[in-house]
Amino acid sequence: MAATFASSSAVTGLGSSSLSSPSRASSPKKICLSSGFVKSPVAARSPLRLAGTHGGKFMCFERDWLRKDLNVIGFGLIGWLAPSSIPAIGGKSLSGLFFESIGTELAHFPTPPPLTSQFWLWLVTWHLGLFICLTLGQIGFKGRTDEYF
Repeated sequence: MAATFASSSAVTGLGSSSLSSPSRASSPKKICLSSGFVKSPVAARSPLRLAGTHGGKFMCFERDWLRKDLNVIGFGLIGWLAPSSIPAIGGKSLSGLFFESIGTELAHFPTPPPLTSQFWLWLVTWHLGLFICLTLGQIGFKGRTDEYF
């Protein structure tokens, strides 16, 4: 069985018509596959060569890559607090249920809330909605100022 795996076969390229022909295996050629979907080969830029252009420093991000804007945070927070304050869940709002559950769980402070507590449901739902509003607000606000749309 080991002798079977030890035999070697040379495959020169994907473009050869017959892989078992001895003439193709004895003279390996460089085969270039091209199609309309593949772009022409482009030399990869090495970050080590580019280091000299920035005075020896590597530049990976723009200077202001985070682009913190308090307008986005403020409008995103208001954009989430307004709909989450609508009394839609049994006559109570999501924000009201979440803050009420915080008070209930703080009543027995040293003991953490059990996994069956409604606190975890309101916590995850409220924060998930907040983060989605903030993310979409960041995309929309910065996309508009950077003229993406």
